[in-house]
Amino acid sequence: MIVRVLIWNLFDSKTTIDELRNALVSLEPPSTWIWNEANERFGILAFGDELPEAAGWARDLIGEEPDVYEEFDALEI
Repeated sequence: MIVRVLIWNLFDSKTTIDELRNALVSLEPPSTWIWNEANERFGILAFGDELPEAAGWARDLIGEEPDVYEEFDALEI
């Protein structure tokens, strides 16, 4: 299984964390949205072979590619 972490820094963005939270698209568990209000960062923790379409929704809403995009192989036990 592949795990992806995408994080956007919203400090210079016209989109706020509140705006993003109010418009969140549902994700298939265990994937989830993540945010850190104090650091103005928003992201997605995505599990599976394909990146959820919702990641594109977030990119379009924020207007930028993620500042962090990491991909990991997860050991399934």
